[in-house]
Formats: sequence, structure tokens, C-alpha cells
Amino acid sequence: TELQLQRQSSGSVYSSIHGFSQEEIKEKLLAFPGGSIDLLKQDSGIAVLTINNPPRMNAFSGAMMVDLEEKVTQLENWTDGKGVIVQGAAQTFCSGSDLNAVRAMSNSQDGMKMLKCCWEKGKTVVFFGCRLPLISVALVEGNALGGGAELTTACDFRLMASGSVIQFVHKHMGLVPGWGGAARLVTLVGSRNALKLLGGAVKVDSELGVHIGLADGVLKVDLDAARAETGLQQAESWLSQYTKGPAPVIKAVKKVVLSGRELSLSDALRTEKDIFGSVWGGPANLQALASKSKHK
Repeated sequence: TELQLQRQSSGSVYSSIHGFSQEEIKEKLLAFPGGSIDLLKQDSGIAVLTINNPPRMNAFSGAMMVDLEEKVTQLENWTDGKGVIVQGAAQTFCSGSDLNAVRAMSNSQDGMKMLKCCWEKGKTVVFFGCRLPLISVALVEGNALGGGAELTTACDFRLMASGSVIQFVHKHMGLVPGWGGAARLVTLVGSRNALKLLGGAVKVDSELGVHIGLADGVLKVDLDAARAETGLQQAESWLSQYTKGPAPVIKAVKKVVLSGRELSLSDALRTEKDIFGSVWGGPANLQALASKSKHK
């Protein structure tokens, strides 16, 4: 019952609701190319996932949604993985969905149905991304707008650069968040602040982000360019505080926290017991017992 979050057959979800098969949705998404989702898995156990579409302010094309699903699956199956940093290319985070693709798909009744399917796919990919057994941090440089703002909430932590902005611009498009961003935002900042951010399409800078609990830290600015760490280097240093140790243990930590957040108390307690059993008597536990490292 680990988290009771087994991946459903997404094909049946889409076909039963909107009449399109998983393959049809994938084919339609691939008809809108541009950009990429780049994944770098490092020996440290920290991966870097880069949203790469600078000409469109790193907006998601259809092909990028397919790419993201593949990369999330790779991270899910990464045995040595402990953490992941999500960033945008060229000093900007992400501006949501590529409106060119949205307009092209919404020009007929069938197109609107397909657009809903594609939106469901995006929600599902982000949904499983935030349940990865890795500790995740969004490195927000530049703007995180609309779906990009939602994506930051799918990470466990958010680090903001000076001058960066997270903005839920959905109301300007006559919409509300559709990738789970509103529900996660309420959890992060409370319902009153969530109403302000969504209803006012507030530009959240790093200072406000830290104040309301949306941001977990602000990148340092070092005026000495020779000594200055890049945003990515700072994010890796920050995340490494929480990923020291064997991968199975770090993954277990993430899973027990997820169960406490997502499940009822009785289910969470059962899941915690199961996860405890998976590491009890394991290599890391036995080594710690032999070295009496509890109080170090």
C-alpha cells in the first residue's frame, strides 16, 4: 500500500473521459514541437531537470509535455537518486503552456476535447512529479508564470533569485490553475494568502515569497564575480543538506513525509510502519548500529 499512489493506467483515464486514447493524445502533443526537457543525473544523487525553451520563455510545447513524462519516469526509476533541482534555461523559470499550441488546439469542438485531454495529461505528469521519491527544489530565476508557478508548488522547496517572480496569472486568461497548483498553494501559504495570490494575480518576489512561506530561501548575490556561485551551485549546496546519506534512507524519508501529507492518519501510520520495515536491518541501519552513530 506504499502511499496508495500506484500509477493508474493513464490511457484508460483519458479514453474513458474524453474519448481519446493515450497514443492519440501523445501524437497530438508531438504535433506541437519546440524546446526540450533536459535531465542530468549526477554521481551526487542530485539530478538537474531543465525546462529548455528560451524563445518562448520556457513555455511548455506539446512535445515538452511528452518529454517531461519520460523524464519523470526516469527519475522515478533512478536507484541512486536522492534529490532533483528543477530549473529553467537562460535565467528564466517557465511561463506555463505555449499559447500557440493552445490556440491551435482550441479551434474546433474536437480540438477543445483534445485540449482538455492534453491538460489532463499535464496535470497527471505534474501530479506524479510531486510524488517522486526524491527531495525536490525549484530554482526560480526570472519569471515563473501560470503553469510555471504551479510547477514550483509541485516541488518540496522553492529557492528564489533576487529579482525573480512567481505569479499565478491564470485569472488574466479567464482561468484558474488546472495542474493542482491551487490545492498545493493553499497547503503552502494558507487559504487567505492563496486567495490573494490567485485573485490578485500578485507578483510574488523573493521577499514576499519568504514572508508568506512560498519560498524557502533566497539566492545570495556576491559582487565579486570571481567568487560568486551560480544559482545552480547554490541550489545544489542548499539541497545537499537534506540528501546526505544512502539513497534508500533519503527516499524513505521522502515517502514517510508524503504519506503523512497525502493519506488519512490510519493509512499514513500503516505506510510509515511498512517503510520503516524496508530500512530496518538494512545496510545503512546495520552500519550505524555498529558505529554507534546515533548521537554524532
